[in-house]
Amino acid sequence: MPNRSAFEIGGHQIAPGTRETINLPVSVLSDHTPVTMSVHVVHGRRPGPTIFVSAAIHGDEIIGVEIVRRLLRTASLDRLKGTLLAIPIVNSYGFLSHSRYLPDRRDLNRSFPGSTQGSLASRLAHLFKTEIVERSDLGIDLHSAAVHRTNLPQIRVSPSKPETMELAQAFGAPLILTSKVRPGSLRQTAQESGVDVLLYEAGEGLRFDEFAVRAGVTGILRVMRKRDMVSAQGAPKPKAPSIVTNTSAWLRAPAGGLLRTFKTTGEEVAEGDVLGVIADPFGEIETEVVTDVDGLIIGRTNLPVVNEGDGLFHVAKIKLSDDASATIDSQANQLEEMFDEDEII
Repeated sequence: MPNRSAFEIGGHQIAPGTRETINLPVSVLSDHTPVTMSVHVVHGRRPGPTIFVSAAIHGDEIIGVEIVRRLLRTASLDRLKGTLLAIPIVNSYGFLSHSRYLPDRRDLNRSFPGSTQGSLASRLAHLFKTEIVERSDLGIDLHSAAVHRTNLPQIRVSPSKPETMELAQAFGAPLILTSKVRPGSLRQTAQESGVDVLLYEAGEGLRFDEFAVRAGVTGILRVMRKRDMVSAQGAPKPKAPSIVTNTSAWLRAPAGGLLRTFKTTGEEVAEGDVLGVIADPFGEIETEVVTDVDGLIIGRTNLPVVNEGDGLFHVAKIKLSDDASATIDSQANQLEEMFDEDEII
């Protein structure tokens, strides 16, 4: 077996066949408390690609933190080929305060590529770019819906290389949504550096969702299997292929009031279907929420109190030939069979 060099990050050397948590200095709080970005490095004995898995770029999107925790406990990593960089909490400021943003109210995922002389968000973005992105061949960034919303597990991708879409398919989420990268986002900056990123969206802010967590852990292992980093054990191919679309839109509240929903994430809808009803507090006026497209609900609000114009249902346009319900049920049943209680504690 050829000798492999140590992996260098933040001035530390991680020997092949070992794993270590490295704390990268970010800043010092006003009370002199140091803040770091912690990276768990698993450096395999055998050569292979370097992949990063990041979570909590938005501090209230905690579902990814649990996905990373479970990923790092899997036996598959014991014989890893290549290197895994796991960053469970990128935005520790927002994580501690249960907030999407940093203390300066900036969105970290709109602050890339950042700089060493910019705002706090800009400096953290620059640190992530130089220490993580530029050392990687591929990234998987874990997100959830915002607070009071929930998302169906889905991969969002804007592939610059054909094999990236193959990896998105290998992940095995119910839906793949191809979308343009947003200015200032991690995906845009990584792509400019030659590193494509799979963005996983699932669940809701400040909450865990077991199906979303299991789908996330399994999906990451499937991607690593596709890149020959881990064995097929623990990462079986999905029983049903992901549905692919490039079009989605939010159905917004036609009036303010109290929302009663009739449909939820993962359900197929047809043009003209009533997805819910908004009533005033006295029950005198009721307004139906009607979809104007055929599609699949991939996100929705959890709040019954809505204002006119609020996003209520996120509907992805899918082909009539796509059996979305069968895909979701098949994947959910497969994940149920794969995990037991000892694996998720």
